[in-house]
Amino acid sequence: MARILVFGEALVDLVGEPGGRRYRADPGGSPANLAVGLGRLGNAVTLATGLGADAFGRLVTDHLVASGVTPDVSAAPFTSLAVVSVDGAGVPSYDFALSWTPSPPVIPSDAAVVCTGSLAAALAAEAAEAALAGGPTACYDPNIRPALLGDRAAERRRVERQVALADVVKASDEDLAWLYPGADPVHVAHRWRGLGPALVVVTRGPRGCVAVTASGQVERPAPPVEVVETVGAGDAFMAGLVSALLAADLLDPARRADLANGGESLSVPLATALVSAAITCMRPGADPPTAAEIAEAL
Repeated sequence: MARILVFGEALVDLVGEPGGRRYRADPGGSPANLAVGLGRLGNAVTLATGLGADAFGRLVTDHLVASGVTPDVSAAPFTSLAVVSVDGAGVPSYDFALSWTPSPPVIPSDAAVVCTGSLAAALAAEAAEAALAGGPTACYDPNIRPALLGDRAAERRRVERQVALADVVKASDEDLAWLYPGADPVHVAHRWRGLGPALVVVTRGPRGCVAVTASGQVERPAPPVEVVETVGAGDAFMAGLVSALLAADLLDPARRADLANGGESLSVPLATALVSAAITCMRPGADPPTAAEIAEAL
């Protein structure tokens, strides 16, 4: 089985009760959520990350292993934290306490896909870019966290540089609204595709997603759900997308032209991604579905 290497942060989300003083500790971090989602879908996946030798580090490690992820952990002074505030619509905002200075990951010889993004791509850009350019098919999710970013123009240049190194890019309309205020997200996706990726997908929350390839764009609606939280929904979407593209053999470099031409070949991957995100929205925390749950929903 081809291996997927995910490079980036693993941390603990401290999710606050609305108006209260209690916090729920959930394993999180966008790349870690992606790795868990991929593992639950039956993929061989390694997460290259950093954790502290503490109770939260053990919590995260146990969570990864239970989901079929192989942790490749470098030591950190403490396990990073994200304090998550969720509004009445289930939409989160974040404050961070981070402790990890990553080096470029060693890419396993059996790796067919490398995924990175989020805080790792912003705060350790050189290491993330080395991973994207490391040889296997590259998947990238900028997953913008404005609280930790600098000048908007500089971040835009950084993201575009990383987009150009990737084969598959997923971004939310919120990401694009921060990077390009006032711009149409779909127009941005078409411009990004021109930088080099075969596929760019924009997620639009309850409005579904738009996939952009050389042959044009494909829009898909999101399944209607009762939203509990949207924490981890974008990561679950990416896990479903990458897993289904890999299963369809569309991440093989020899079939890059097929991926770039899109069309009906994207129907199952996009449906899988949307259902994966929808199921995650129906329960608290970043809790992506298993393959059996997605199959039942589809």
